[in-house]
Amino acid sequence: MPIKGRWGVLGVITLILAMAAVACGGGEVVRDVVRTVEVVKEVPVKIEVVTITVRTKANPPTEDWRGNNFQFALADVNAALLAEGDNRQIKLNLIQDNKDWGEYKREFALATDAGNPPDIMLSGHEDIGDWAQNGLIIPLDDMIAAESGVYDNVIDGLWPSVTFQDKRWAIPQDAEARPLFWSKPLLREIGWTDAQVDGLADKIKSGDFTLQDMLDAAKEAVDKGVVKEGFGFWHRPRNGPDFWLYYYGMGGETIDSATGKLVYDKAVGLKHFQFFEDATQNLKVLVPDVFGREWGDWHTLVSGNKVLFWAGGSWNWADWAANFVQDLGGEAYLFENIGFGLIPAAEAGLQPVTLTHPLAYMISSKSEHPDLAFRLISAITTDEANTRHAVGSGHLGILNSQASYPAYAEAKFLADITYMLEFTTFIPNNPNWGVYTNTWFEGMQAVESGDMTAVEAVDFVTDRMEAELGDDVIIR
Repeated sequence: MPIKGRWGVLGVITLILAMAAVACGGGEVVRDVVRTVEVVKEVPVKIEVVTITVRTKANPPTEDWRGNNFQFALADVNAALLAEGDNRQIKLNLIQDNKDWGEYKREFALATDAGNPPDIMLSGHEDIGDWAQNGLIIPLDDMIAAESGVYDNVIDGLWPSVTFQDKRWAIPQDAEARPLFWSKPLLREIGWTDAQVDGLADKIKSGDFTLQDMLDAAKEAVDKGVVKEGFGFWHRPRNGPDFWLYYYGMGGETIDSATGKLVYDKAVGLKHFQFFEDATQNLKVLVPDVFGREWGDWHTLVSGNKVLFWAGGSWNWADWAANFVQDLGGEAYLFENIGFGLIPAAEAGLQPVTLTHPLAYMISSKSEHPDLAFRLISAITTDEANTRHAVGSGHLGILNSQASYPAYAEAKFLADITYMLEFTTFIPNNPNWGVYTNTWFEGMQAVESGDMTAVEAVDFVTDRMEAELGDDVIIR
């Protein structure tokens, strides 16, 4: 039971005072006088030191606040515990690095099997379905309700990303947009005016500049020798959620709202693959080996005006400023040379799109002190803490109040991309998502390398999904 650091002992002390009273019959009257006094006694508090392990992934130095915010909050949390009469004190064990996502997630699963996982695990929201269904993490609704003053401030649109089977299993740590970027100097080299360059983001937003328009401009840049063959449009060099935003923008769905099962639409899937086949094999504006390139080389080329268009993430902006163009002027150089907007509409009449992939803090089902783990998460779900991360890393805030928080409101890049959340999508929280997306990615790699046509890739993907997922996937 919790105890306080100071407590009073009420003692009864009998003082016998020999008093000389008035003589009565020549003798003395002796009276016993009883007084009750309070004695305050210092009693040492028995402190229980509780180690809470926090596991985070961060690209240094821009994303270090994912873990470092816990260190800043620790003293306040411990002081609050003592003030409440709780004799537990938290010792923080922070493990933060930038491992490959696959290795990072396997580490958590293996640690859980071994009985020693971290108390707090940061990961992508798409892991919630798998980890919740298999008992690796706990639902947080009761604790969220008890801290309504904190969590009523979370942007409503983020809660669906951490919800599985009508329960919330995580607390959003950040949000982002995944824009299309472009080189302003290269657009001017193919003949665009300053007004056209400056107005491109608005033209994309209105739906008047489509994916085909982008490919046409990329092809023009290649044909005119403004960029090398294959350097007209690039996407990321690894598998990731980004690729699904094109599918969503083409009208595709990945989850059936009635059954919760995964969905693959063959007609949309064909358009999806055809776009990348056109980019690599037909128009030759995308190098067919982009998936084999290293991230460092990729960032150097796109931030260095060597590629006309490329799809990336809002967090890339801070990374480029700090690690790739710092000697050229950092963020000022980026604003002068790089434009950004939504991913264009797939075709006239459709909407532009982006995708938000929140990372989130989850609590292990094997944590012996989930209440303390949650206290730490709550302590960093604040304007100050989340803005440190958002501004430093190019991520969007998770709290409604951050929009008017000075340090956040004054960050120009964040202010310029916040509107993109109106066009955002999410990948689903489904325990079979890993099999689904990895199967699709095999087809994608084959299309871009020229080993499969778009039609062949759709057949491959549907056959493999049906074989591996059976009734857990709906093929349309």
